[in-house]
Amino acid sequence: MRRVAFKMKLFEGCEAEYKKRHDELWNDLKQLLKQTGISDYSIFFDKETNFLFAYLTIDDAKNLDALSKEPLMKKW
Repeated sequence: MRRVAFKMKLFEGCEAEYKKRHDELWNDLKQLLKQTGISDYSIFFDKETNFLFAYLTIDDAKNLDALSKEPLMKKW
């Protein structure tokens, strides 16, 4: 099990859309994360800087590369 943390910058003016998308996590996304070996996934939003700080644990960090190629991860 490996712990992974990363930060992202939320574009100004996108706060409401971010909140909308994360208030209800899609069931298929929950399942994909679990299949990838991800657990304990949390995202924190700093309103003062518009930075997102994310933390997760994963069985094999190599799976993160494959996850980004999943069609569901590109769904908007």
